[in-house]
Amino acid sequence: MQTIIGLDVAKDTLAVALWQAEQPLAQSEFSNTKTGFRRLQRWLHRRIKGPVHVCMEATGRYWEHVADFLVAQDDYTVSVVNPARIKKYAESQLSRNKTDRLDAAMIADFCRTQQPAAWTPPPPAVRELQTLVRHLQDLQADQQRQRNRLHALQYAAQPAPTVTTQLQQQIDFLAAQIAEVKRALQDHIDRHPDLKQARDLLETIQGIGPLTAAKLLAEYGDMSQFSDVRQVVAFAGLNPAHYHSGTSVRGKPAISKMGRPALRAALFMPAVVAKSCNPRLAAFAARLEARGLRPMEIVVAVMRKLLHFAFGVLKSGRPYDASFGLSQPAQT
Repeated sequence: MQTIIGLDVAKDTLAVALWQAEQPLAQSEFSNTKTGFRRLQRWLHRRIKGPVHVCMEATGRYWEHVADFLVAQDDYTVSVVNPARIKKYAESQLSRNKTDRLDAAMIADFCRTQQPAAWTPPPPAVRELQTLVRHLQDLQADQQRQRNRLHALQYAAQPAPTVTTQLQQQIDFLAAQIAEVKRALQDHIDRHPDLKQARDLLETIQGIGPLTAAKLLAEYGDMSQFSDVRQVVAFAGLNPAHYHSGTSVRGKPAISKMGRPALRAALFMPAVVAKSCNPRLAAFAARLEARGLRPMEIVVAVMRKLLHFAFGVLKSGRPYDASFGLSQPAQT
């Protein structure tokens, strides 16, 4: 029988829970360093033989090195799951306490009962793209914070000129760094033929520009890993979540938000633009408006359609055809 390992990853430590049938749960803790990984490996080798399924949460960036190390081991399957899944599972088990050891045991139990899919490390080019995109997002968030402070300072009774000057300098400095990172993003994609081809295909979709294409490639990597477009939509958390119970409870459908918020943020403005400039999506948005959907619901539906188009062009390798299906209304 397969051995199950739950791994609760923190910045400095790895809490480990080892489950084997008909044996008590074994637990230990190691440092989240290369030395700690080797000690973890020796600890496991003394206790197990045969295939191993390791499960951990995708929290921050602290899990990446240990996941790379473990996936390189023979007979090891590594799963990296959305922390929201573990949280909901813990709630379903009526878990009331939280420590690193208890979390590791809960992750092991989740892995044993749910058998999550195996994780495949993204290629180095995609990882570098991810780092660039996330750095860009951080810079833009920093710039917006400084803009907000400068705006608020304008309403102060006695604004200090030094503060105003420094805030403006910081905003200008961040603007220069943002422009530099945007150039680095496109240069990086241009140097890798697979990424360049995928970006060029995505840019044929009206509403998706080079920056949005880069963000999609950074978050999804190779979209061919998804078997159908529903998985692509769910990965972004844009799949509908229904709330029905019996004959009387009929909650208004909403999106699940169980996927990556960075993808939803990346698609919002392109959807706003696409529902005006993309003929297919303009017709689609008009039909939804005629059915009585609210503006935000229409934008979300267009975001989903953009993912449908992105999956289609990347899966087929053919550019987007803006005129396809215009003679016959597409299904909503």
